Amino acid sequence: MGQAEQRTTRKETKRPYVLATVMLAMFMGAVEGTIVSTAMPAIVGDLGGFALYSWVFSAYLLMNAVTVLIYGKLSDLFGRKPILTVGIIVFLIGSILSGTAETMEMLILYRFIQGFGAGAVMPIATTIVGDIYSKEERAKVQGYLSSVWGISAVSGPALGGLLVEYASWRYVFWINVPLGILAIAGLWLYLHENIEKKKHKVDYPGAILLTISISSLMIVLVEAGANWAWTSPKTIGLISLSVIGFIFFILQEKRAEEPMMPFNIWREQSIFIANMTSLTTGVMLIGISSFLPAFVQGVMERSPIVAGFTLTAMSIGWPIASAASGRLLLSIGYRKTSVFGGVFLILGSILFVTLTPEAGPLWAAAGSFFVGVGMGLTSTAFIVSIQNTVAWQQRGIATAANMFMRNLGNTVGAALLGGVLNSSILSYMKKHGAEDHDLSIDAANVLLNEAERQKLSVGMKTILQDALTNALHSVYIVVFIFAVISLLFILFLPKEEKTAD
Repeated sequence: MGQAEQRTTRKETKRPYVLATVMLAMFMGAVEGTIVSTAMPAIVGDLGGFALYSWVFSAYLLMNAVTVLIYGKLSDLFGRKPILTVGIIVFLIGSILSGTAETMEMLILYRFIQGFGAGAVMPIATTIVGDIYSKEERAKVQGYLSSVWGISAVSGPALGGLLVEYASWRYVFWINVPLGILAIAGLWLYLHENIEKKKHKVDYPGAILLTISISSLMIVLVEAGANWAWTSPKTIGLISLSVIGFIFFILQEKRAEEPMMPFNIWREQSIFIANMTSLTTGVMLIGISSFLPAFVQGVMERSPIVAGFTLTAMSIGWPIASAASGRLLLSIGYRKTSVFGGVFLILGSILFVTLTPEAGPLWAAAGSFFVGVGMGLTSTAFIVSIQNTVAWQQRGIATAANMFMRNLGNTVGAALLGGVLNSSILSYMKKHGAEDHDLSIDAANVLLNEAERQKLSVGMKTILQDALTNALHSVYIVVFIFAVISLLFILFLPKEEKTAD
């Protein structure tokens, strides 16, 4: 299509204001995870329902993962501005309702609504930047977007803590409202799109089949092994539904006029490799962020603030590397930049494999920092490469597909590594006579509460800490294996980058 490509017109669009708007929308979505985590003890204390704790996160992540591809495709059909606006409005409705929840069940329902809107924010915000900036500028600007993650990871816990202590946990959700309204205003004031006016055929059957397939799989990954047996009728039934739904989805996409997921983009080697690597790094990411604080608090016996610092190191490394990635992409190319990222992922995971209680939190923070650098280099390189490879009409779905694969990696990783952790703790306890002390996996929770930990006998505390150390070592061996797989994928990236522009 050349110059007639259906994209945002430069003359009308005020790019610095649009970039600020996009970063604001992304901050709103990114901070949601960390700010709610900080408020969860207060929420459970108020509403009860500790057994449903994980579903407050899972409900949001599930709907986010399910809808991300659908929003990406709709933005290719109808333009970025209207679809992102709808997503933000749904997100704000969910946020307002979440702040009014009276029971844990109500909160989970409202988090579903919030997640349903959130699916639009990240992929479309990133795609808008791909639309309004040239190939040479994209690398630098995507680095700015990645810095939003670092800012939200550092500010989220602090902001959440302040709101819980001096106001109410309900403001953790309501704080999104002014941010969302500002983002919508910025979109409509400063972003002007030239969309070809034609009747589009929305692939509704594809969207429904995709939702059924992904929802079934995600529910299994969240619940099986924890609350259901892997061989239970519920698990087998949902896995079967997911597989059947996906088969019908593929058949539907092959005959749809404007498919929800155009499979031709996966035939591009660079996009296929980028998406598969995002899946494996998603597993790594959840393995580190979910279990490292437990090790620092429970085994090293450090405070929650110190445990938070070890993770914050990743949030510092990521934006620094993203900014550097923008320059590296232009000087040495996206393949070499990605390889550097893959090497940092391996260096970080080696530090985690060799982590001991005596090594201290600085060792853990160094591992986090290296993994953050690896994530910053690879994720920025992948997004820029994908957006350069496809034309405007597929940029939304191509960007969303990459984010979906990382979301899927997070969910698969949470289930897989959670299973590794639990089975390792159990087997260690059996070997070391934990039955004599009447200990179960839940006993490890005691290590995370300083007052309770002090009450333990020396023998019992040693068994629990050694069990947790041994189990987390097993988890980090799996994380290291995924780091190696990530680098192997990256090595298959084509040496020459194809561009659509």
